[in-house]
Amino acid sequence: MTVIHPSPIFGPVHSRRLGVSLGINLLPEDGKVCSFDCIYCECGFNADRRPKKPLPTREEIHNALEARLRDMQQNGPKPDVFTFAGNGEPTAHPHFREIIEDTLELRDKYFPEAKVSVLSNSTFIDRPAVFSALNKVDNNILKLDTVDEEYILTVDRPSSRYSVAEIIENLKAFKGNCIIQTMFMKGSYLGKDVDNTSDRYVLPWLEAIKEIKPRQVMIYTIDRETPDHDLLKATHEELDRIVALVEGAGIPASASY
Repeated sequence: MTVIHPSPIFGPVHSRRLGVSLGINLLPEDGKVCSFDCIYCECGFNADRRPKKPLPTREEIHNALEARLRDMQQNGPKPDVFTFAGNGEPTAHPHFREIIEDTLELRDKYFPEAKVSVLSNSTFIDRPAVFSALNKVDNNILKLDTVDEEYILTVDRPSSRYSVAEIIENLKAFKGNCIIQTMFMKGSYLGKDVDNTSDRYVLPWLEAIKEIKPRQVMIYTIDRETPDHDLLKATHEELDRIVALVEGAGIPASASY
């Protein structure tokens, strides 16, 4: 008997950064699988959202994606990008590399002008299969919210050991074939200030960006209701200041408000 899991495809939606985006979720719809438990994540805190269903298989993802692409080819809208994000960390799927290979083939067949993007928190980029797959996609978007480990433990809340130095070395290994994504915000969490827009956080982060030499930096702030209501948006002016610092280092940058 074949078990049919819920469709791993969602969207299309309009993304602030990526245009008309067809989302691809490699995780069960009934929960969240992630190596981070970020306090600003719109999905809620991971401890309350462990999935009860198994991961969708490579075959299920391929079939669901091809069915959606056929429909979009006939009825629209035309996607600008296929985005791997969804309900957790896409690179945690054990067949991530093979799924990326399948997706690139389907993209070339149905919408060859569309890009393939992966949004990842960078925690599995030391795995050769993940590193190889991310080097094949058009937009390899990797999280680096700060280089302050205490801040990461408070805000990103990694579920296992996390070393900023190791993450930076792994990011440098892409030799510029990556986009760094950083969340800037203000407010507090459990009485602790979580404002990372000041020079205390921005300047060391900028030095790491210079070492990594990504082809682009995307910064953004909170866009929707969060699980913790004491978190606040960074202002347009604060984000614009950070963009200017990155561009001053010779790296293209953009801000999403």
